[in-house]
Amino acid sequence: MPKLNLHKRDYLTNLGQDVTESELEARLSPSHAPITQRVNRSPYINQRNLNDRWNKLNNPAAMQHLFDAHTQQTMSAYEKNIEYFIGTVKLPIGTAGPLRINGLFAKGDYQVPLATTEAALVASYNRGANLITEAGGASAMLLNEGVTRTPGFAFQSLVQAGQFVAWAVTQFDDFKQIAEATTRHGKLSDINVNIEGNHVYLVFEYLTGDASGQNMVTIATNAVFEFILAKTPVTPEFAFLDANLSGDKKASAQTLRSVRGKKVTAEVTIPAALVEKHLHTTPERMAQFAQMTTVGGALSGTIGINAHYANALAALYIACGQDAACVAESAIGMTRIEQTSQGDLYASVTLPNLMVGTVGGGTGLPSQKACLDLLGLYGTGHSQALAEVTAALCLAGELSIVGAFCAGHFARAHHKLAR
Repeated sequence: MPKLNLHKRDYLTNLGQDVTESELEARLSPSHAPITQRVNRSPYINQRNLNDRWNKLNNPAAMQHLFDAHTQQTMSAYEKNIEYFIGTVKLPIGTAGPLRINGLFAKGDYQVPLATTEAALVASYNRGANLITEAGGASAMLLNEGVTRTPGFAFQSLVQAGQFVAWAVTQFDDFKQIAEATTRHGKLSDINVNIEGNHVYLVFEYLTGDASGQNMVTIATNAVFEFILAKTPVTPEFAFLDANLSGDKKASAQTLRSVRGKKVTAEVTIPAALVEKHLHTTPERMAQFAQMTTVGGALSGTIGINAHYANALAALYIACGQDAACVAESAIGMTRIEQTSQGDLYASVTLPNLMVGTVGGGTGLPSQKACLDLLGLYGTGHSQALAEVTAALCLAGELSIVGAFCAGHFARAHHKLAR
């Protein structure tokens, strides 16, 4: 019989042997020693603030890499994206492709920029992209759009909560007018009501144009929130602008069936001969792998079933100026891999939480704009295409990694490339 929690028990036992009780208390107690390295309180970018911060940091070697000549010349470009600026970080970028996409919005062959420090990652996506392209491309379809913010209101009783809801559902036109007065691009499309005892959660859903839109919907909902607190006939005991029902930057089961950001599906059918040529395995074996790992995912309590959407999303989001923290929610989705009746391979991905935009946020920063320009997807009118490209990229990654496991190449590739 295996010993359960053996490592945890031994670790705590060793900790007690290495550190006495008084030493542990001394290490973990609050410290009121003088504060060092306190920098200028102003969060803004200007030369005076930069000089002050680097003088306090007192690390010329770090400054040489983070605040190089090019960064000094372009630092004003970052003033709307960061506070307490000290420089920029350089990440290696590779491209995966050509990735052929036959979508509603994305049409053509794409070289997809990926920023990562993980060896073998771009090579894997490149292999999947080439396989899809040789098979005629992936079909991709944007299914839905919507970004939510969810204020919460607490009342003394369920009766008061019901009275509040009865009033709130009559106010949609006013809410819409107030919300849309804060933005040129955002549109309030729907409001859903959730009652939990004497608590009420209002789910405000917006269309955000070509922006990812999280700041947009926060500002718009805050204006409505203030209107509600001023006008409601039933005053809440307390209320908050967001009550954690939106799924913002966290894995959430509810959006698996609905949408947050952009919901996209992509599919491809690949002849068995191409599977053998590119992945060195068979459709049958890949379908068996998918069946076993679907059960494994269910046993582990995974929300959705996929191999590694997060790898594609993190690398693409960083390269193209998206909010990288949104990978937490965007990486939810479903992958299906099956053998067709003709013996070929069918594969699809569905991602209901793609938080992507081609305007606003970090999309206009120099390097990130350059990456979107490489895709031909910077600016107004391209966010839907970017979402379809993202889904097809995830599909390429699923095919490649599943093929690697089935052919027994997964560890070998990392050993070869992660040298």
